[in-house]
This record gives sequence, structure tokens and C-alpha cells, in this order.
Amino acid sequence: MHRLAREHQRLLAGHTVHASSPQGRFTDGAAMIDGRVLRSADAWGKHLFHDYGEDVTLHVHLGLYGKFTAGTGEPPEPRGALRLRLVADDVWTDLRGATACELLEPPQVDALLARLGPDPLRPRSDPEVAWRRLSRSRVVIAALLMDQSVLAGIGNVYRAEILFRHRVDPFAPGRSIDHELWQRMWADLVVLMRAGVRSGRIVTVDGEYRPRRRGPLTREESVFVYRRTGEPCRVCGTPVRTQVLVGRNLFWCPNCQRP
Repeated sequence: MHRLAREHQRLLAGHTVHASSPQGRFTDGAAMIDGRVLRSADAWGKHLFHDYGEDVTLHVHLGLYGKFTAGTGEPPEPRGALRLRLVADDVWTDLRGATACELLEPPQVDALLARLGPDPLRPRSDPEVAWRRLSRSRVVIAALLMDQSVLAGIGNVYRAEILFRHRVDPFAPGRSIDHELWQRMWADLVVLMRAGVRSGRIVTVDGEYRPRRRGPLTREESVFVYRRTGEPCRVCGTPVRTQVLVGRNLFWCPNCQRP
């Protein structure tokens, strides 16, 4: 979402935007922003915000299946479930399959942001806010990391990888994570996620565990445990395990991440 926000800021901000909803599910909302100038595009966790001024904010949450596509020149003929099309000069972007696509007023934006935890990609986010929520909870840490009210923007890949990198038992309760460990995890997330925004891909393997060859890493080579069920742990050789937790597959090494 942060990559999308930067792209929309670069391509659309400061331009008059023509909006439509070929699918018809966002016709009224599109009509309200049609012909307005996009002031800015920003992201917080998994949420994208377009500020159109006059107390009009477009809020988008892609969910698991939402997707933006973009291009230049004449937009293609609308096809399928095209929720929202934005056109500015010779640039266009299409939205399909989003969990949320809505217009919010300032109090609604404030209420939404108040429900979100700190985002490691936002410079002024306070990790202590997340720490206070973690340190009081009996819920397992692997579940808490996916709770957007605790920490915003952490997806399933970073959940598995950050726990492995710090040798944390994913089933340990949040209150068992000491403050110093949390500070190290947060700092690591900031570095990893910022690198991910810059490169457009997630790479968590480093140091001696990074393959010594030229060329980009494959997806499987880029991570320690994510989607490597049954494969040997890169550190100890123990088969990686998986289990569904809060609706997503969790991956971990039962030896490196012992209780």
C-alpha cells in the first residue's frame, strides 16, 4: 500500500482526476470525486487514503484479492468488475476486488486511524504503543502481529520471518516478550519493510544464509521459513512446520524457535 500511495502521489497528486465506476458499485462515490484535484495520497498499514479536499477522503483496503492496475495513454475498454477508474491527463489506474472502497469524512478517518496500531513504515510511528498492547496480552505473539490494532501493516510473510529472525516461539503469549526484544524486532521490521518498499519484494535472508551467486534471489531463496513447509531450516536443518493461525498459514522452525 505504501508503494501504491507513492505511485499515486507521483502520478496523480496535483492533477484533476476524472473518476468513474464502470461496475456500478461505487457510482455515487466516483461522482463526488470526479473533477476534483487529488491533494495527496498516503497509506497507513493496509489502508490507502486519497485526500480530495473539502472533507472528502477516498479510503481503499485491498484485502486479499483487491488490485490496482495502471497505465498511460487511452484507458482500455472497461471489463469485468471494475470498481473504480481514475484518469488524470494521460495516466489511468483501475481498482478491482477491493474489500473497501468508500468516501470518508474527517471524523470517520480519525476513527479508523485510532483503531490502527503503529506502522513501521511511517516515520513518526511509536513502537511503544504496540509494546503496551503486546505486554498486557495473553494472546500468542503470532496472532498479535496480525492484529492491525496492535501493529499496522504486518502481513503474513513478515509475521513468520520476523519471529524466525529473532528466534521467537510463535505461540508465546505477547506478555512474555520483553521490552528489549520488542525494540529489536521493531527496528528490524523498519529496515526490512522499507527495503521491501524500495525494491518491490520481500527479502529477509541475509548474512551467511544468503545464496552466494549473482543475480536476483528466487522467491524461495528470499525467506527463511515462509512457505517452506517440510524444507530444512536454513540455520539448523530441522523441517519447517506450518499451522493455520488467525486464518493464515504460520511457518516456523520448531528447533530454532523453541519455547
